Amino acid sequence: MPAAVPFLKIKLQLYCGDEIAMGPGKADLLEAIEREGSISGAGRALGMSYRRAWLLVDTMNRCWSEPLVETAPGGAARGGARVTPFGGEVLRSFRALQQQAADIREGPEWATLQAALREVPKEHQKS
Repeated sequence: MPAAVPFLKIKLQLYCGDEIAMGPGKADLLEAIEREGSISGAGRALGMSYRRAWLLVDTMNRCWSEPLVETAPGGAARGGARVTPFGGEVLRSFRALQQQAADIREGPEWATLQAALREVPKEHQKS
């Protein structure tokens, strides 16, 4: 087994009460809705059920001051979903924040911590 390398994982999640208003998965879903033009298509593209995708959209729409996604009933011919201009703004801001967090890995603080961090924990001392 190859030796582990110390790494830093930063996962941003924005909370609204007990709900995750935005996180990496919800941002991916918004991008998929922009691409696919529907919640069901976005769900398929991400390997999730329509119900799961719809519940995530519902959570996002309930957590923000304006809806992030608008839907139009009517099936494939007339229906679909779109990310609202406000949703696009939230998505861009979240992605920018993710990039800022990722940039931390390039800073001197992480280099100092990484240099002092073991590759694997020491074995427990037997008493």
